[in-house]
Amino acid sequence: MTTLKTKLHLHAAFRCMVFASTAAIALSVANTATSQQPATAAATQNEVVAVVNGTSLSRKMLGEEALRRHGEDVLESMVNKYLILQACKQHNITITNKDVEDEIQRIAGKFGLSVDRYLQMLQQERKIAPSEYRRDIVWPMIALQTLVAKETQVTPEEFNKAFDSQYGESVKCRMIMVGKQQVAEQLHARASADPAQFGQLAKDFSEDEASASVRGMIPPVHRHTSDPKFEKVAFSLKPNEISAPFQIADQWIMLQCVKHLPAMHPPAQQIAAIRQQITDRIRDQKTRVSGTELFQKLQQQAQVVNVLSNPELRKQYPGAAALINGQQLTLAQVIAETLKRHGVEVLDGEINRTLLEQELKKMNIQITEEELNAEVARAAESYGFVTADGKPDVQKWLADVTSEQGVSQELYMQDAVWPSVALKKMVAGQVKISDEDLRKGFQSNFGERVEVLAIVLSDQKSAQQVWDMARANPTEEFFGQLAEQYSIEPVSQSNLGRVPPIRRHGGQPAVEDEAFRLQPGELSGIVATGERYIIMRCQGRTNPIVAEMDDQVRDQLVRDLTEKKTRIAMAEKFDELKTASQIDNYLAGTTQDGRLAAVPAAEKR
Repeated sequence: MTTLKTKLHLHAAFRCMVFASTAAIALSVANTATSQQPATAAATQNEVVAVVNGTSLSRKMLGEEALRRHGEDVLESMVNKYLILQACKQHNITITNKDVEDEIQRIAGKFGLSVDRYLQMLQQERKIAPSEYRRDIVWPMIALQTLVAKETQVTPEEFNKAFDSQYGESVKCRMIMVGKQQVAEQLHARASADPAQFGQLAKDFSEDEASASVRGMIPPVHRHTSDPKFEKVAFSLKPNEISAPFQIADQWIMLQCVKHLPAMHPPAQQIAAIRQQITDRIRDQKTRVSGTELFQKLQQQAQVVNVLSNPELRKQYPGAAALINGQQLTLAQVIAETLKRHGVEVLDGEINRTLLEQELKKMNIQITEEELNAEVARAAESYGFVTADGKPDVQKWLADVTSEQGVSQELYMQDAVWPSVALKKMVAGQVKISDEDLRKGFQSNFGERVEVLAIVLSDQKSAQQVWDMARANPTEEFFGQLAEQYSIEPVSQSNLGRVPPIRRHGGQPAVEDEAFRLQPGELSGIVATGERYIIMRCQGRTNPIVAEMDDQVRDQLVRDLTEKKTRIAMAEKFDELKTASQIDNYLAGTTQDGRLAAVPAAEKR
């Protein structure tokens, strides 16, 4: 299980930009009555889709839960597909199978994959079957592109701007960003008096944490990629020159030019491919804008009424999900389409919930409304949602978290808060904080850190070559140049090797051990971690944030460590429950015999 803020719930909030099949929409509009006999429909609703330790889960229940979570999105996509289909008919547009296959080949080629490999990747990673991808994603996409083709032609000016933003001149800068003009002017005066201190001032005072951690360094500024004022200032500066503070939105910014980078000139044999890539990207962007406008126009003309989201209309039109030009798109068809797209995912969430309910009953644990509200208040406080008097601002937190997830408060409580409280009560009393935990926690959060320049490489051979060059010329400037030329990690590559300071117990023991052995100016060995090879140059160490662990710091560490270890215990408890359970998932076609979990490995067959 994860923390509330990560938004990874038992039911993942997965939104697919897919459309319903042409046949399903055509049937839903042309035939308002279902062709199923009542007995057959009832039998389908009562069909068992999973059995969890003897508890049956029905298709009817699954359909209702899937509709609650994804019904609005699915309905919207089904209506959109119908509107696109009708627009194509009006304009005598026909999308052939060859058009679809050519588009799939083009998309696969953009990723450097064969069609078969690309479709296999979609099936494995996004659970989209090739037939569904062709019918529900690619066909509507081509139809939409054709309908707005006149508005999406790429002009020479648009191409030239995009080419310039990718391959043209750029400026490497440091930045200081603050919220108040007076502070910006004071920092500007200090930086102008001693330009060499700009990086230190950025580290100490800039409110942009990402750049402050690397002494103000930001990725190179290209034309036509950010705020025009920002770009104009950056390109106007000479090396080491500092701009006057300027305002963008509610922030005050000043830049120091490090150097101007020349334009890149791709080989002639790559120009055609680059032109096609840029043209496709611009056309795709314009298609999204024009497509949105087209949808709005089609919806206004079509008189679409959303019945699903309106309780009064659902009473007035029982069994209907929407009205399109007065004809019904039925609720049953939306549920069927929702199950087709999200059934396996939602069922997995219902299986997980059933496991928790069974264990709560077994342990004779009850969950009260007060406990649920307390968990919401804890989450609000832990993520900084507090009122002026220091109390958790629950309403503001709920508004933020439900808006970010795109779910109702009811679903948030059911899918995030309830499972968290349930697991927390199951592991209550199991978490202990040792003196060693406190020592490591104190070092990690408040202890000294090592400031380094770093180069990250992908293979041992390259790492050895770069390390040899760094040893032969052991200066900070040359190491930064090596990082810019060879590092495959974006932060170190774009900031002359500068990366956030390394702390102890941060999750990279090999890197930490090597960093803390280094003296200022010393070159590290090659540190292999996973599939990466890291070279560091020590710049020095920071002072400890807190010298000694007083009672206040100790209490804070205990709270933080308890929360962290509780989350780990909750995840282990849930894994234990799932592993030991008998689960027959008929929708996914899988089965798990929990009894095997208790059998020694040597006895399993």
